[in-house]
Amino acid sequence: MHVETLKVFCDIIESGSFSYAASQNFVTQSAVSQQVRTLEEKYGCRLVERGRNGVKATAAGRTLYNISKEIVRLFMELDNSLREAGSVVSGSIRVGTVYSVGLHELPPYLTEFLRLYPAVNVHLEYLRSNRIYEELLDGRIDLGIVVYPVKRSQLTAIPFRTDEMVLIVPRHHKLASQSKVSFAQLQGENFIGYERDQSTRKATDKVLRAHNVKPNYVMEFDNIETIKRAVEIGMGIAIVPRLSVEREAAQGWVKIIEFEGESFLRPLAIIYKRSRELWPALRKFIEVLTTTDLAELKARQAAGADVNGKGNSAEPTSQTG
Repeated sequence: MHVETLKVFCDIIESGSFSYAASQNFVTQSAVSQQVRTLEEKYGCRLVERGRNGVKATAAGRTLYNISKEIVRLFMELDNSLREAGSVVSGSIRVGTVYSVGLHELPPYLTEFLRLYPAVNVHLEYLRSNRIYEELLDGRIDLGIVVYPVKRSQLTAIPFRTDEMVLIVPRHHKLASQSKVSFAQLQGENFIGYERDQSTRKATDKVLRAHNVKPNYVMEFDNIETIKRAVEIGMGIAIVPRLSVEREAAQGWVKIIEFEGESFLRPLAIIYKRSRELWPALRKFIEVLTTTDLAELKARQAAGADVNGKGNSAEPTSQTG
């Protein structure tokens, strides 16, 4: 029996999904099904059962899972220790992050990391913040990048960067001629916002309340892309991270307006399970995120694109959450 098979089995039980286990191990779903059949034939009993809520372990499957999880953990520690002794940084990293960060802030860092460490496979998933914490604690991802980090005893948080939050308005909006706006001017405006349970929405509402502004939310969405589209077509205004709307502003689809008198900043952090050993690839990834200047990095990559006619780009795989 291969340890890889046990890892696939653990991923199935933890996620309740054959397809998820396949994506995490970079194999086909049919290959995952075959591995489970092989285990069941070897032990002469059913290990999983399918239901409306996904795949669950049988009693025998739960026994196999409990022991296999420890075997896989020990194997990973051994594998990482041996890799660290070698000269090549390799392996796989599973990273979970929210849409606005994953789509608009991570790509330059990913490109740089893969340039430095081409033997590493980075699997990027777009998840809601609460899911990132859950999947870290369950061991389904190795690293999370979150906004407004929440302190948890089982997790370690490393400051990453801060986003400047700005107002975006449709190009023909009455405020579009201004470069700066006071919060008081937003009173009575129709707002497009994140869903109210999201941390960025809670922080935005807190700032608006502090300035005695009661926003009139006409639409609420769970991701930045839909919010931007709603503003573009004139449904309202929105407060979003500047980096997420630079392209739309450059194309003239929306107007970016800064806040007058003070900055509205959104903190980002890198989080990982405190009890988890950081293997070389993961340490190097964190190092690239925390020591690289984003402006310099983007300028260097843009210069490389001008010289070569195209830029070096990372194409992370993703699973929406």
